[in-house]
Amino acid sequence: MIRGEWRTHKQEQKDWRKRAVALTLIWILLFAASLSLLDFLHSTFESNPQGQGILSRIWAGYVVELDLEKPHEQIISVNASWTVPRVRVVSTDAFSSAWIGIGGRFDKTLIQAGTEHDSVNGKEYYSAWYELLPDAAVRIPDLDISAGDLIKASITLVNSEKSEWLIQIYDVSKGREFHQTFIYNSSQISAEWIVESPTVKEQVSMLANFGTITFMDAYTKIGDTVGNISRFSYSQIIMTNELSVQLASVSPLSFDGTSFNVTYLKSN
Repeated sequence: MIRGEWRTHKQEQKDWRKRAVALTLIWILLFAASLSLLDFLHSTFESNPQGQGILSRIWAGYVVELDLEKPHEQIISVNASWTVPRVRVVSTDAFSSAWIGIGGRFDKTLIQAGTEHDSVNGKEYYSAWYELLPDAAVRIPDLDISAGDLIKASITLVNSEKSEWLIQIYDVSKGREFHQTFIYNSSQISAEWIVESPTVKEQVSMLANFGTITFMDAYTKIGDTVGNISRFSYSQIIMTNELSVQLASVSPLSFDGTSFNVTYLKSN
């Protein structure tokens, strides 16, 4: 169930209705994106000949990968925190999101939770969301996030027999939380901490200038072992355009393996 309190002040309600209309238009565009993302996931990655990581058209960040020769191991949970960035408003619509997820690196199952930060029609828009592919992303209206808010997110398998997952997103700055359980069949073979350039109208969107996003407290649980990113086999993912020009830089992991930065470089 969605949790949180709606603002009751009349002016805020009026402002919220205006924002809701604009956000609805954005999410209509993003709905179409999810329909093509399943096929796109398989074509978006390629090996980096310089051995510096994995190249992707839409993702930047880190992924923990299971040894496919050890199928008894499964990813049970993933979590992290980050601060919602303030996007730079530009004349051309541009989009970005930050999220954690399980699956999607090697297959078409992906469960995600994160935040959206866009520049649309000359205005900035922010929202929290979750997504269970192949279904479209679902915006969480009760989490009325803003630039500068500290977000904590987690995805946890709470009942393996029922394939029941718990998604939690907590806006620490506003003291509001969303948590809900879902039935979802996941491969459980990868965990991600990602900044994404979403696909809109079946095309990769212009990447919004989000400055720098710092993922913190990044942990995952594989079987009975809880560890940071560097505790397991992992890869760095580098976002590039079709000409292999880098769009976002990804820092090395921190000394303790729990944090890293993703920094905007170019829009496309």
